[in-house]
Amino acid sequence: MATIELTYDRLLDRLRGLGDVVIGTVVWTVALCFAAWAVVAETGGPAGLGWAAMFVLILAAGGLMFSYADTLRGRGDDLIISGLWANVLVFGTWAVLTRTDAFAVGVVTGSVFALGAVGLTLIYGILKFAHFAHGDAMMLAAYIAFFALTGTVVGERTDTELLPWSLGDLPGATSSIPWPDQLGGGDFSFGYGLILAMIVAAVAMALVFLLLDRFVYRPLRRRGSSIVHFAITSLGVAIAMRSLMLMLWASSRRLYVPGIRPTTDLPFDVRIVTDQIFIFFTAMVLAALVYVLLFRTKLGKAMRAVSDNPDLAEVSGINPEQIIRWMWLIGGALVAVAGVMLALQAQLKPELGFILLLPLFAATILGGIGSPQGAFVGAMIVGISQEVFAAVGPDIGLSSGYKFSVAFVILILILLVRPRGLFGAKT
Repeated sequence: MATIELTYDRLLDRLRGLGDVVIGTVVWTVALCFAAWAVVAETGGPAGLGWAAMFVLILAAGGLMFSYADTLRGRGDDLIISGLWANVLVFGTWAVLTRTDAFAVGVVTGSVFALGAVGLTLIYGILKFAHFAHGDAMMLAAYIAFFALTGTVVGERTDTELLPWSLGDLPGATSSIPWPDQLGGGDFSFGYGLILAMIVAAVAMALVFLLLDRFVYRPLRRRGSSIVHFAITSLGVAIAMRSLMLMLWASSRRLYVPGIRPTTDLPFDVRIVTDQIFIFFTAMVLAALVYVLLFRTKLGKAMRAVSDNPDLAEVSGINPEQIIRWMWLIGGALVAVAGVMLALQAQLKPELGFILLLPLFAATILGGIGSPQGAFVGAMIVGISQEVFAAVGPDIGLSSGYKFSVAFVILILILLVRPRGLFGAKT
């Protein structure tokens, strides 16, 4: 009986490995076909080498099935992950060479997504549930910054200044921050008042997350609630946040700074809005600080220990509840900065938080749930893909308004091909 079970297990494992090899071959085929198309359509070069390489790779994959029969599943997984990276490399190269402006904007958008995705993966890594309120929290933080800067809410007919004084009343707070003329661009559209408002929003959202944990999530943890209860509760929190934004600021779209924003010329004939330079470098600095915090500090080691094994971490002298509070503080600050940066690049509207949820989850799952560096890379891929699609869409008869559907497609494909993502550990 034991021999039959062992044979069955080996057969099942080989069938699964065979499926991985087939999936990996398909992924590689997509990458090579796209590369061949790019050569023909964009540069007019010969495609024969690309197609020949594709067939050679397919034959090599077939030989792989017989050469590594005992380790077929692991080899198939290697084929999938290498194929995914090949797709990323081919798409990135094509985007850089043919859609340079869209690629640059996508990097900026991806850097904003990265802040939200890193916060999302921190929450999942420690509490093990999907925080569906993350996108709406980003927009709520953006509106808090708007309120701190202008002091206005919605009145019966027109906006009403609820605060007698706001950050925008500081001397020179709304004057444009200058950009050096030698770098070939105009000034930023905002003043230092918006930076102060962003700091206020970061502090406020960190406190909001702490209160949510104290009165909503912690009682669920003490009752031993399942992840489904946590997910549904976070969805209710998201609806409450969106309703609050609608009550206070209505559904009309708002801007931190109205009017046409200056642009800057970058190398390789790239022109972007000057504000996007500030957005990119702010996001990069914060992402670097989070990396240092997680991998070079005692607090970061404690957070990773709680994420790996909370019971063992508690026995080792780490207070899980204290780590959870730090996690909410960091996640709230990242959410706030990401929300303000996104609203600065686009605009403020309450429903944008729900739309953002899909790219954030797509980035988190693509990179690998629980991996901060994976969330960063996944966010970059999603951001670049969306902006490049927005640039290419009209050429193929599709509206650029469908660019957020790109995140949905990426999410479905990665769940089908490699659910644990690019940086996910083997189970």
